[in-house]
Amino acid sequence: MSFKEVSSKQSLPEIEKQVLEFWDKNETFLKSIHARSDAPLYSFYDGPPFATGTPHYGHIVASTMKDVVPRFWTMKGYMVQRK
Repeated sequence: MSFKEVSSKQSLPEIEKQVLEFWDKNETFLKSIHARSDAPLYSFYDGPPFATGTPHYGHIVASTMKDVVPRFWTMKGYMVQRK
């Protein structure tokens, strides 16, 4: 297997923009939700984003978990509602 050479001068913001445009154009997120409409439901309850007011470094763990856990269960085939 061979891979295309990757330039060391990549523009990560530009790549991110291209990915987001692709997802918007192809409704990728909506398709991922609809593809699991009959799957078992996984509920992830979450409280207010910053109960003490202004965010600080300690919120990084909670914010990471709020992103990673639902993604994990989605990849396991569950229907994870997002609100």
